[in-house]
Amino acid sequence: MSRTSIVAGNWKMNLDRGAAEALTKAVAAGRDQAGDVDVVLCPPSIYIGTVGTALSATSGGSPSGVGLGAQNMSEQASGAYTGEISAGMLVDMCCGYVILGHSERRTLMGETDELVAAKVKAALTAGLTPIVCVGEQLAEREADRTHEVVSTQVRGSLAGLSADELAKVVVAYEPVWAIGTGKVATPEQAQDVHALIRSLLTEMASPEVADGIRIQYGGSVKAGNAADLAAQPDIDGALVGGASLEAEGFLAIAAAFR
Repeated sequence: MSRTSIVAGNWKMNLDRGAAEALTKAVAAGRDQAGDVDVVLCPPSIYIGTVGTALSATSGGSPSGVGLGAQNMSEQASGAYTGEISAGMLVDMCCGYVILGHSERRTLMGETDELVAAKVKAALTAGLTPIVCVGEQLAEREADRTHEVVSTQVRGSLAGLSADELAKVVVAYEPVWAIGTGKVATPEQAQDVHALIRSLLTEMASPEVADGIRIQYGGSVKAGNAADLAAQPDIDGALVGGASLEAEGFLAIAAAFR
């Protein structure tokens, strides 16, 4: 099966409103160089409206070819959850994607596989495409526990999903030791884990479903290393952090996955 690559920019807690608008317009203006790759922007939640409006304005009100996503959401549909944002609210703001289980959420906010699974279910129910992150810490890789850790996270974070639901998920492998450090897994290291994830998805659903699920790589992806990652058979795009804050470099990453 031919999979359409997906490159998503995770802006994390960066930029102000003016910079978010300018970056959005620059990405939309150069989006064609990415060809048939799905390009997604995930700004801080407070700027989702700004980015969505900029995408519409840039394209004259027609689809811009750039998807809009969020960096997190609640597993709850509504209620007394001060500071939280629901899947329905994201859909109402024209989001199509949401990043769930990012290593920073797991490490800094204590999110568990069980909580991530609940969020994934809520996202799918609302019609969002969840980008579900998994990955090992440096100490776990050095202890040769990468496969064990990633397997546990994949099974736990996607628990309870039907084959049809799994088919709508994007998985992002992000070795925690490579995020924002300038280190990057070698293409061979990344491919090894991506192949593991696809084999797990085969067990959880079927070979046909697993073959259609897109698995991104995330971890200090830059224009200079994107092509080598893109050449691997099970790497279907990138979840880009720091390099997504500059349009030219981000678009060059996307173009590498054409």
